[in-house]
Amino acid sequence: MDTVSISDTSGDNLVKALKQTFGDRVLYEQSTYTGMPVVWVTRYALTHLLDYLKRLTAPYDLLYDLSAIDERLRTHRQGLPPADFTVFYQLMSITRNADIMLKVALSADDLSVPTAVQVFPAANWYEREVWDMFGISFAGHPHLTRILMPPTWTGHPLRKDYPARATEFDPYTLTVEGQETEQEAMRFEPEAWGMQRERDGAEFMFLNLGPNHPSAHGAFRVVLQLDGEEIVDCVPDIGYHHRGAEKMAERQSWHSFIPYTDRIDYTGGVMNNLPYVLAVEKLAGIKVPDRVKVIRVMMAEMFRITSHLLFLGTYLQDLGAMSPVFYTFSDRQRGYAVIEGITGFRMHPAWYRIGGVMQDLPHGWEKLVQGFLDWMPPRLREYERAMMENAIVRNRTRHVAAFDTAEALKWGITGPNLRATGCDFDLRKQRPYSGYDQFDFEVPLGHNGDVFDRGQLRIEEMRQSLRIIQQCVNHMPAGDYKADHPLTTPPPRERMLEHIETLITHFLQVSWGPVLKPQESLQMVEATKGINSYYLTSDGNTMSYRTRIRTPSFPHLQQIPSVMRGGFVPDLIAHLGSIDFVMADVDR
Repeated sequence: MDTVSISDTSGDNLVKALKQTFGDRVLYEQSTYTGMPVVWVTRYALTHLLDYLKRLTAPYDLLYDLSAIDERLRTHRQGLPPADFTVFYQLMSITRNADIMLKVALSADDLSVPTAVQVFPAANWYEREVWDMFGISFAGHPHLTRILMPPTWTGHPLRKDYPARATEFDPYTLTVEGQETEQEAMRFEPEAWGMQRERDGAEFMFLNLGPNHPSAHGAFRVVLQLDGEEIVDCVPDIGYHHRGAEKMAERQSWHSFIPYTDRIDYTGGVMNNLPYVLAVEKLAGIKVPDRVKVIRVMMAEMFRITSHLLFLGTYLQDLGAMSPVFYTFSDRQRGYAVIEGITGFRMHPAWYRIGGVMQDLPHGWEKLVQGFLDWMPPRLREYERAMMENAIVRNRTRHVAAFDTAEALKWGITGPNLRATGCDFDLRKQRPYSGYDQFDFEVPLGHNGDVFDRGQLRIEEMRQSLRIIQQCVNHMPAGDYKADHPLTTPPPRERMLEHIETLITHFLQVSWGPVLKPQESLQMVEATKGINSYYLTSDGNTMSYRTRIRTPSFPHLQQIPSVMRGGFVPDLIAHLGSIDFVMADVDR
């Protein structure tokens, strides 16, 4: 494939090159707080632009996100192309360490754009989600069907005219006939997915793995096409855990949505709060004190460790080792004791706030954290000796379900699963946020991108997290735990009890919510399972006009068929264990 040379990697130069190459098919460059060029283009030029960006000498070779916005009720659109709906594509270049967003404007009477699957295979599931949620079709898509909602569902939930609350619906009923209809809709038809029922006179077996199988790690179904133990092909089926998190964000204030973020990757705790509050703070123009930054980093890394401990135990359990999960859960409880001692809660503290954290660190927190830091290093070494150096584990995991960096980028893989291929890309280093540039730590890398590397790498990541937390203990700055800003929500309680103006602000911001100016912001973080981001659209109100939650687990499951074709059922179980996903992170 020919490449396109652009010597300057700056965003301004890239936009100029796009305008020179594509002329009036590049409509408008939008100014946002997303930290990347945002360019509106015509739908007819879309796939050509995507292909052009992918063929640059320093290519935009990862389709990071693809979703849509219902623009029909948005009042602040000055200067933007007319649109009832907008489809947006966020591309990432690992080489440039840069992103670009393309937007396509659509009218309500012509909701169709060409599919991007031929350019970016990862677009497949994203386009199905846009069709499911918004009713926008993608011409040429290989299988444009619902993905999060049941196949019998009526309507498109993220449209503005679709109800947001259960009380706006008629009471739900399910008759016997209706139940039979729903069950029949779940029937898997191989021909619909381009599969044959037999080969050379011998029938294939079609087997459901999940949605209630323990190795499925949640309500997740994979339909396997089997020739004996060999996986000829497979079709992942998601959506069983979908709760409409993005829809909920449209009816919660900027402040009251924070607890909902904890439930996305429900093993990640405050790690989920971080991209959301950082994106809101961009809209609000809040710069938090250094103490807030370090506290946030410390607690986020605590949750990285507890999440990785859960991963390690279940990963080895999927390989047939029954004992490790009890040890990792025991250490995980020690981590939760620290988290509970600081935040008052365990798994879902919802502890970060717009402009700070809920409360200052309690008296004696250093001793509590230091005890955990002293305990964990010998435990991690013990895990390596007992598990990762075990001959059976090595034989079951080395060179199993392996893929390289190019394959990972093709499917939108990020986080530990990308770094296991040897790709040195960690947002904490490449695009430091919340003061990560002030910490001394290393980014562990794998070599083979196999099941073994994905397990070993997370042990190394826990070591680095301990190293970061130790620096937080040693160098915790003095200062306030909330920013001195009128949009900090809620304001510090001690000031609320002294000043009537602060009391009024507290009442309004908690009961009604802070009012943020019309703009768009985006924040990406290196979460426990990969890159997680919140893309917020404010229309000058007390709540979000559109909240897009991009999670790492969604593309990680889409990649499964590509990795497992020609493999065996036991290898699939090992691969599922090595991905590290939870279905709430997939389905939202």
